[in-house]
Amino acid sequence: MSRMTPFSNPLLLGFDGVERTLERLQKSGDGYPPYNIERIQPDPEAGGDTVIRITLAVAGFSSGDLDITTEENQLTIRGSQADQKDRDFLHRGIASRHFQRSFLLADGMRIIGAELKNGLLSIDLARPKPERVVKKIEIVVAD
Repeated sequence: MSRMTPFSNPLLLGFDGVERTLERLQKSGDGYPPYNIERIQPDPEAGGDTVIRITLAVAGFSSGDLDITTEENQLTIRGSQADQKDRDFLHRGIASRHFQRSFLLADGMRIIGAELKNGLLSIDLARPKPERVVKKIEIVVAD
């Protein structure tokens, strides 16, 4: 029995990559670190584009413990803390753990900057206004 997906409709052509991306996102279930995504009012410095802010709760991480990279349309934030051997914990409720959190970005998204303040890492992205393109296709008569 074959599986029916929302993208198996014959009118949706070329959406195979989107379907694979959605399947990959469903499989990533780790909730650490928690994060917010918010829309900020258009920024004149960003060319009037809509600004999206991703904020991750990274308490205990310094800027040297964090790494932000982009590859193709994927934004990846990694955090790793060195275990401090010289500390003798009587109770350890705050774990020092490694993490990797990835976000898929739409075409044209660009990173404005990142800031670490009070244990929150904020990454601002500009989303350009989409251009409306109308293209006339010529019909070739082959008789």
